[in-house]
Amino acid sequence: MKQLIECVPNISEGRDMNIINQVTAEIEKVEGVKLLDVDPGATTNRTVITFVGEPANVCEAAFRVVKKASELIDMRNHHGDHPRFGATDVCPLVPVANIDMKEVVEYARKLAQRIGDELNIPVFCYESAAFNEERRNLANCRAGEYEALADRISSDRWKPDFGPCKFDAHVATTGATAVGARDFLIAINYNLNTTSTRRANAIAFDVREKGRPMRVGPKVTDKVMKDENGNTVMIPGTLKGTKAIGWFIEEYGIAQVSMNITNISVSPVHVCFEEVCSKAADRGIRVTGCEIVGLIPKKVLIDAGRYYLAKQQRSLGVSEDEIMKIAIKSMGLDDLKPFNPKEKVIEFLIADNNKKSLVDMTCTGFANETASESPAPGGGSISAYVGALGASLGTMVANLSSHKAGWDERWEEFSKWAEKGQAIKDQLLFLVDEDTNAFNKIMDALGMPKKTEEEKNARKAALEAASKYAIEIPFKVMNVAFSAFEVVEAMAKTGNPASVSDAGVGAMCCRTAVMGAYLNVKINAAGINDREFADNMVAQGAKIEIAAMEKETEILKIVNAIINKE
Repeated sequence: MKQLIECVPNISEGRDMNIINQVTAEIEKVEGVKLLDVDPGATTNRTVITFVGEPANVCEAAFRVVKKASELIDMRNHHGDHPRFGATDVCPLVPVANIDMKEVVEYARKLAQRIGDELNIPVFCYESAAFNEERRNLANCRAGEYEALADRISSDRWKPDFGPCKFDAHVATTGATAVGARDFLIAINYNLNTTSTRRANAIAFDVREKGRPMRVGPKVTDKVMKDENGNTVMIPGTLKGTKAIGWFIEEYGIAQVSMNITNISVSPVHVCFEEVCSKAADRGIRVTGCEIVGLIPKKVLIDAGRYYLAKQQRSLGVSEDEIMKIAIKSMGLDDLKPFNPKEKVIEFLIADNNKKSLVDMTCTGFANETASESPAPGGGSISAYVGALGASLGTMVANLSSHKAGWDERWEEFSKWAEKGQAIKDQLLFLVDEDTNAFNKIMDALGMPKKTEEEKNARKAALEAASKYAIEIPFKVMNVAFSAFEVVEAMAKTGNPASVSDAGVGAMCCRTAVMGAYLNVKINAAGINDREFADNMVAQGAKIEIAAMEKETEILKIVNAIINKE
């Protein structure tokens, strides 16, 4: 699955749109990166830029942002309300999908080194990318701001991680840059059935990591306690990685708890929602819903939806759309205004909506496309789709069984089968389009020029590679479709007897998928020059085909026995 990271560079210019537009234009030059937001601030004289894409592409765009900002912004003349020490002040990378923090740290450090080496800008690595604990905190790296930079970078303690340690004429204009790796920050407001800012603040202090000052007595007017160094003693809140305050919103006529979740790994959104609800209830207040400010990774909604489904003792093996719907309704994300995941979820915003996808067609459209004079989709894509239907039928029986009256204690058992079936179905749906893509690779190779000997050799190599891929994809369809038998068989044996015929049809679909995909393996193997590879794939496929036919027979025997018994 595609890895996605977000980059949120802050440049030290918030007033001159000509400069800001030139910087953001660099992002749009990089293929595979989508610019999501540009937020200039005149008072801070700072612009927050947000873009997202695959890691290597995002790092390339980030480098270009830093380069262009260093060319256009002169830090010697910069003034604004926000702390800063460079033309590109900070440049954090944030994991969004299918990538862990360890990998993001590697990308951040490589980016930092490239900025230091190629642009001669002092670079400090902060947050998770920091090389020592003291530098994790951005405030420590940026202490004294630009005005203190000359002395700091030449000291042993604050020598930059990359780039020059001397404050020369070049560094005087560019300043320094902090490159980091941090978790995704979620801004979320909890709607309360009260107009009291004081009560909202009390709830905020209950939950935020910083907590509230400890007092010598129970009253809020009692003296605040100090430690031996004169620092205020705090009572920590219950949610780590969060900041929160209470406020009143004129637009809605209610008070809210406004929260920033700085570490969704430690404090997921649904956990924070439940905790705010609990603390509000302790004070006689109800959370009526919440609103998310800005964009979120899809994982936020998926994790929340799965949590609430489990809490309701309902199967988790349902579609992502259904899971997200449960999350939205459970947390009241549509309490004050409509919440459309297509407008709030990063993965949906960067999707290529112009790309024609077979699986996104209607049933009629898919059938018509198959029946047309175009050679694709063909038998390979159809086999994958039939396999997806087989896995779907097994999943359906699992979900029906999970929800069957009198079987409440077995919901988790069937939920696990449904989740497994959903994963198999999703793999096969991906392979529907991938089989057609594999065919298109062959057509592209056949269309390559073949006038010179060099062109002929390149065409031959490309055709061989494409032909191998055209075997690998249907072979994968065979394996994935065969794995669906496990779900179908389990549901035939232990699922709701009223749906056993559906399990039987699922088994027949899985067998058809395996046999159909095998025909594609065999026909494409004929054109392969690497006979060892081709013969091995055909031999392995023959074994899977035989096993599939045997498994279908076993399952249908079980199905018919149950039907006849009834």
